[in-house]
Amino acid sequence: MNNICDCPVCGGSSPLLDVVDFNKSCMEANGEFLDISGTPVYYSLCNNCGFCFAPELLSWSMEQFKEHIYNDTYVRVDPDYIETRPRQNSENLINSFGNRAYGIKHLDYGGGNGHLSRLLNESNWKSTSYDPFTNTEADINTIGKFDLITAFEVFEHVSDVKQLMSNLKTLLAAKGIILFSTLLTDGNIQKNSRINWWYASPRNGHISLFSRSSLTLLAKQYGLNFGSFSAGFHIFFTELPEWADHMVKK
Repeated sequence: MNNICDCPVCGGSSPLLDVVDFNKSCMEANGEFLDISGTPVYYSLCNNCGFCFAPELLSWSMEQFKEHIYNDTYVRVDPDYIETRPRQNSENLINSFGNRAYGIKHLDYGGGNGHLSRLLNESNWKSTSYDPFTNTEADINTIGKFDLITAFEVFEHVSDVKQLMSNLKTLLAAKGIILFSTLLTDGNIQKNSRINWWYASPRNGHISLFSRSSLTLLAKQYGLNFGSFSAGFHIFFTELPEWADHMVKK
């Protein structure tokens, strides 16, 4: 492996930062650790925009991800993805948008088994689920345009950030918004320091870790505005629609 890679976000020089075991997982946040696998995973850090990524895993095929990460044991390192997270996200969306949601088209990008969309549709939303890993036959250009796109815990899993942004831009209506969740590296990953952050976990498929600067650059590259509600909840938009004004009003 080369000691210096090109940043997938900005093309900047990205030297190797650290190496962790493949079985490093998000369970570390709760003080739980998997047995060491003996397989090293290297992370690089962009000197320009602060994007942190695992170069070797970015080149994996979909089959490799399914075999080594998104397999039958994945639920052990992310037990919330089946029921808890979709239910919490559906409740948060319903509480946030209320009656405003009834006239808009929603897409849950990276929606897995589609549980979030099913829960929203039970509350009279017009929601569709799309996941590149499960909807392999779907043509991104024929799915349609959506006023609201959500991508919860998706960005850190993608191997091609430019393809992700292109897909989202293709699916976004002219006056639409993208709400997404991913934790920022700011203050958690630094030059010349070991990676001790629990979120940097290859066993969970967390191979793309974003700084605020890298997300800002991505937004500009695709003609979008970027903002954050917190360290883990963010928005992309071209022009904020009236039905979403309440999200930025104090």
